[in-house]
Amino acid sequence: MPWQADLFGSREQTLAANETPRRIVLGDRVIPYVLRRARRRTIGLSIDQRGLRVGAPRRASLVDVESLILRHGDWVKQKLDEWHHRLCQESLAIVDGVRLPMLGESLLIRLAAGNNRALWTEAPGQSAPILTLCLCSPEDAAGLLEKALREKARTLFDMRLGYYAGPLGLAAPRLTLSSARTRWGSCSLKTGIRLNWRLIHFPQHVIDYVVVHELAHLREMNHSPRFWAIVGQIYPDYKTARTELQQLAARCPRW
Repeated sequence: MPWQADLFGSREQTLAANETPRRIVLGDRVIPYVLRRARRRTIGLSIDQRGLRVGAPRRASLVDVESLILRHGDWVKQKLDEWHHRLCQESLAIVDGVRLPMLGESLLIRLAAGNNRALWTEAPGQSAPILTLCLCSPEDAAGLLEKALREKARTLFDMRLGYYAGPLGLAAPRLTLSSARTRWGSCSLKTGIRLNWRLIHFPQHVIDYVVVHELAHLREMNHSPRFWAIVGQIYPDYKTARTELQQLAARCPRW
């Protein structure tokens, strides 16, 4: 069937009676989309802040619809990443009392006068810690917050790499932290594994999925069925975690 590519769609969020939520696998990503049946002659793909939406004639089969999505998978992923990048440009103000997600909890940020150091303390009766930024100037808050979270991320990521490397028959690889906008991990046989420090904002089981994913690449440098079999051997529920990662990524705080 012919197709048309529209970047922007309607802003209405509520699904109509002729709209159905679905999912499709594009490479290593599970992409949610909404399928809308209507009186039209072509299948159309549109992407906006809600994600991928597909308009199709009532007579078009699901095979027709998903074959078209697969043929234009690179375009779909590129436009979804562009929207994700655009949404992430909304900066969070680091002020006293702001809360950030961290390892599935709500991290409370407090600001105080000091010599630019970060203090982690436990709140009575709460599982999430408090991070106090002792600042020479309020302008130093963003940098000091990132430094503190990077240190927390490096400690945790090193531990999780060591934990999962053994079952895969690997030595714990060298870890480098990255600040990529849309990439959560990468690996190299020469330089080891790079993990985005902002993963610290996500629950540990999601971090573990990314860790296992990158470690598996040290055994199989592709996304073949053999690769996913290795991932599934260590992390059986990887499909659920992969979808959750994509959903959390859209809400990852930036400052």
